[in-house]
Amino acid sequence: MTSRRSPFASVACIFACFALGLALAGTGSAADAQDQSAATPKDTIFARKILMATIDRNMDALEQMVRSGKPVDLDEVSEHADTISVMLMAFPHLFPPSTDQWRPNVDRDPGRDTYASPELWTEFADFYRRAAAASQLAEAASHTRAEPDFKTTMADLRTACDSCHARFLKVDQAWVDPFPPAH
Repeated sequence: MTSRRSPFASVACIFACFALGLALAGTGSAADAQDQSAATPKDTIFARKILMATIDRNMDALEQMVRSGKPVDLDEVSEHADTISVMLMAFPHLFPPSTDQWRPNVDRDPGRDTYASPELWTEFADFYRRAAAASQLAEAASHTRAEPDFKTTMADLRTACDSCHARFLKVDQAWVDPFPPAH
């Protein structure tokens, strides 16, 4: 029998690590001497792309379960959905103003240049709200104990993701969304 971990285990771990980091920082650790300017805006853009790619892989796994026609493994659902929820909580924090770098008609490096629309920063409260709402949907999916509830919540989560991409991804004429909606 598979044991089901607490749905808040990932969040609790993150907070525990954060608290430990704060405690260590107060003891005069080597972190006090770190030059935080070493992390460039392009590094932050790269980090959020990695995070989004991981969210996408977990969404793909969940959506494949829905499409497979086989019974859904709700314990596996819980793992993927909980991961998505935690990542979506962190995601908006990877959009500092210095990463507002989208410009039209520029040859972009797909790994380190942004496709985030400048409106994301002028409407950041909306972006933040959308990420939080999607995180809550993923959290709800992680708690589902009935397959129909899971499928309904997944449809709502996909809609939330697609609407945020539609609102805050800036596209060039020849650009292809790296996170297209699953059909």
